Amino acid sequence: MKFRHYKGGIYELVGAATLESDLTPMTVYRSPDGALWVRPTAVFDEMIELDGKPMRRFSPLP
Repeated sequence: MKFRHYKGGIYELVGAATLESDLTPMTVYRSPDGALWVRPTAVFDEMIELDGKPMRRFSPLP
């Protein structure tokens, strides 16, 4: 599944992981250059505000 970051980048969801130190759920995703990224799932899924409008940090693409 692919997602668009609010700044415009397209990323591919790789999967879910758990941070060993405190068991935080994490989301693993890949950028177009092949780099792997990870961030807490709560942050990946959160709503942000841009120019006064609420939007998802990462929006799923059809």
